[in-house]
Amino acid sequence: MATSFTRSNALARVKPPATIAISQRARDLKAAGRTGIISLSVGEPDFDTPEHVKEAAQAAMGRGESKYPPIAGIPALREAVAEKFRRDNGLTYKPAETIVSNGGKQIIANALLATLNPGDEVAIPSPYYVLYPELVQFCGATSVFIPSTIRNEFKVQPEDLERALTRRTRWLILNSPSNPSGAVYSKEDLRGIADVLLKHPHVWILTDDIYEHLLYDNRQFWTLAQVESALAGRTLTMNGVSKAYAMTGWRIGYGAGPLDLIKAMELVQSQMTGGASIVAQWAAVAALNGPQDELPRRREIFRQRRDRVVDLLNQAPGVECPTPGGAFYAFPSCAGVIGTRGFSGELISTDEAFVTELLDHASVGVVHGSAFGVGPNFRVSYAASIESLTEACRRIISFCQRLQDTGVETSVRRTS
Repeated sequence: MATSFTRSNALARVKPPATIAISQRARDLKAAGRTGIISLSVGEPDFDTPEHVKEAAQAAMGRGESKYPPIAGIPALREAVAEKFRRDNGLTYKPAETIVSNGGKQIIANALLATLNPGDEVAIPSPYYVLYPELVQFCGATSVFIPSTIRNEFKVQPEDLERALTRRTRWLILNSPSNPSGAVYSKEDLRGIADVLLKHPHVWILTDDIYEHLLYDNRQFWTLAQVESALAGRTLTMNGVSKAYAMTGWRIGYGAGPLDLIKAMELVQSQMTGGASIVAQWAAVAALNGPQDELPRRREIFRQRRDRVVDLLNQAPGVECPTPGGAFYAFPSCAGVIGTRGFSGELISTDEAFVTELLDHASVGVVHGSAFGVGPNFRVSYAASIESLTEACRRIISFCQRLQDTGVETSVRRTS
């Protein structure tokens, strides 16, 4: 008799991403015959990859770029990454202090796998990208969540960071602009965080800057090593081409930091995946070194979508939607509908129950905020057409209005 399959202890600590789960539920409904579903659950630009980038990939294939690439990236891309950090962020790195991976996720995974041991802690501001705590758990370490609220624009405050750090803290992960909240840390915000970190020299910093080029209302992007150069020696600055250049499927992320860390990350990558696709790397060279004029045009389109989504969601009874400063997500509160009874007859006692009802009875797919560590909220991706966003938000308004009109309240609602 065959031995039954048993998962490893490491894998048992990891859950499927909620962003993928809700998208799969929407696909299952479509497969079952449901029509008209609008999914706003995935963080993927709906634009096409720029033409000059695709042409660079075709040229690479034409000249026979089809062999194994160097583990840490082709020299041309590592040079382009170093130049990007110098040009855009005022950070000086040698190409050897950079690394290229199969998407931004692998940059983060490489760093954590190379450095974490059981008993270590990683400080993570809430709300957070769903990947962070899962990778920390996979490594056998512990996530320490730092709270934030809608009132402080979902940005961690220095005093809260100070309370979260212990002698066991190995990393702080900081994401700006933020997924899921769209929060943007100003230079002054980062100055306060830097002042705390200067007092804790054992804490390393991972800055996830993947949404760098998606800031609105004349905000300027800042990254922590840029604000405080004394932290550069223990900071990994991560970025990639997926969001700014609409290259999610090309799977190219990159990072830069101290040489010893980069070498450790390269060792992890050598045993996990090897180097990223060489054709995709040449495409990324063209993205970073080529014309950047598409970035402001697309940013303006996202801003218009943001304004439409925020305006409409604030018309939904029981919903409060702050205006995000960056990325392409809104993160409204649905506290005002918690405690109502849904059309399935089930009590809407959590944000997860809310988004499930919304998909099942209004055909709109969003992600519950508790998956990102903060609820009752939900994340709306406005990386979709203005027409789809408008229709989806109108459905949310109607859905919430119908919940309010039922007049059915529970003890949960009355005692809150």
